[in-house]
Amino acid sequence: MNKARLRCEGVVLRYVDYADADRIVTVFTSKWGMIKGFARSARSSRKRFGPALEPFTQAVFYWQKGRGELWSLQEADLLSSRVGLRTDLDRLALASYAVELIEMLVGDSEDHERIYELLCSYLDFLHCGGDHATARLLFELRLVYLLGYIPHLLHCSECLKIFADESIRFDCRRGGCLCLDCAGGNDLVVGLGSVGTLARSLRVSHQQFDGFKFGPATIVDAGLILTQVLRQVLPREPNSLKFLSRLKARES
Repeated sequence: MNKARLRCEGVVLRYVDYADADRIVTVFTSKWGMIKGFARSARSSRKRFGPALEPFTQAVFYWQKGRGELWSLQEADLLSSRVGLRTDLDRLALASYAVELIEMLVGDSEDHERIYELLCSYLDFLHCGGDHATARLLFELRLVYLLGYIPHLLHCSECLKIFADESIRFDCRRGGCLCLDCAGGNDLVVGLGSVGTLARSLRVSHQQFDGFKFGPATIVDAGLILTQVLRQVLPREPNSLKFLSRLKARES
């Protein structure tokens, strides 16, 4: 009895070559989340797969479920190869960072469709030459929001006071932003204007990257806030983040 062939759209996160011509591919899909597939003769069959198994490529994939966690990948129809991500080292590093965050943070119970849309929009924005700092800020912020890790921004996480024109602090371990009365000895100062900008940016579609322009202070404050959040929820430091740090040090 033939197994049913399943169809879904997805983005290739990574692959591992196997034996002489096969390939094991990790794909993030809008329908089922993360899938690992065995693509038999992938490196020799241009007709069935072509360039559709390269990292960051978006395609329609055709599968048969296997007995274990490894599905059988039958063929793929290319939607977007995003070659622009491979022509610039910084874009490549930022794309790899997003892929690694997805692999490390997204489980079986998450909202796969919206996270998939976020990933595709982010990769498209980078591919088309979008601002790197804007892309990273919006991707990190929206990902932690969609995963339920977003901290309190516009009110004190402990006394629930709504901030007015005042100095505030941030501590992810205590839930987010803090008023001075609750902060105590916490010394991570963030601007109220910055957290207000971050909160407002969550009110638009998670797929929109064009049209944003963040000031230097917001970029810095967002980096401090999101670094704390991600350190708390990630099991380890992403390898791609270390590479991004080396690239930044080289440029400065």
